[in-house]
Amino acid sequence: MKKKTLLKDKVEHIDITKFNAVPIIEQYSKTAFQAKNLARAARIYDAMLADKNCAVILCLAGSLFSAGLKKIVHTLVENNMVDAIVSTGAIIVDQDFFEGLGFRHYQGNPMADDTKLVDMGIDRIYDTYIDEDELRICDDTIKKIADSLTPGPHSSREFIEAMGDYLIKKKKGKDSVVRAARERGVPIFVPAFSDSSAGFGLVFHQWGAEDSPRVTIDSVKDFLELTKVKIASKDTGLLMIGGGVPKNFAQDITVAADVVGEDVHMHKYAVQITVADERDGGLSGSTLKEAHSWGKVDMGAEQLVFSEATVAFPLLASYAYHKGSWKKRKPRDFNSILDKGKVKKK
Repeated sequence: MKKKTLLKDKVEHIDITKFNAVPIIEQYSKTAFQAKNLARAARIYDAMLADKNCAVILCLAGSLFSAGLKKIVHTLVENNMVDAIVSTGAIIVDQDFFEGLGFRHYQGNPMADDTKLVDMGIDRIYDTYIDEDELRICDDTIKKIADSLTPGPHSSREFIEAMGDYLIKKKKGKDSVVRAARERGVPIFVPAFSDSSAGFGLVFHQWGAEDSPRVTIDSVKDFLELTKVKIASKDTGLLMIGGGVPKNFAQDITVAADVVGEDVHMHKYAVQITVADERDGGLSGSTLKEAHSWGKVDMGAEQLVFSEATVAFPLLASYAYHKGSWKKRKPRDFNSILDKGKVKKK
């Protein structure tokens, strides 16, 4: 079997504007188990959007965009339904920026012969495929962006802004979340930035020049900047798809603000969609009730949904989109605030 035969069926992204999930979510609210939990989560997200004092922070973990969920997040950004994003590096670089450069993900088979795939230069994410040769181009583009920046420490947010500028300059990625976020002032934070295709590009950037000034990623600056977002917001709500580092990073900013002497509220709203279990003490499955004991998430408007993201996220997002509470929201443009370096407490 040839490579082009395997890389022919493209993953198509779900468009929440094309279907109205309000009726089914309303029916779910009268049922039980995870359907009822999803309905409550959808209502909480809609409440975040209706609350004029609430900044919405979207947290993303897992192989979401490669699985067809990119357009959902793009729609949220374009319609002022999210004010900041915290994500894993793979989603932002290997999946979004990668597609912004003109490449695609393809439908595959989880039972494929992986030895044959590696010989053909095809990477597999469960039942999706990526062309490794194209990923190398993505790595090289990250290097070129790093080469163009002033040497020294940058937050991942600043570097991702430069990625957005690259797409705009090259007139690429009109459906890219990175580009849309850059155009609309929505900061994207990737706390573990090097744990992605970006890491390969940055290694290439620094290779052989360890004694010369080079671009580095300052994760503490990421933490500081997201803490400033919290301080600049009267209230905040978390919409968490998956768990891991993005979840904990976003939750921790309430404590960080307290450490530096700023009196802020816990996150007023919190929704998490996950398949992780809490019984092993793992971060991704830790409950929002547990987070309250740390002073991170307030109680009363929080909901944990045990469901796989490709099933639950489109329904939740479609519900909020068609309810229309976002139409009365004002853009916060946190990027401009962070670029200026000055934050006024709300």
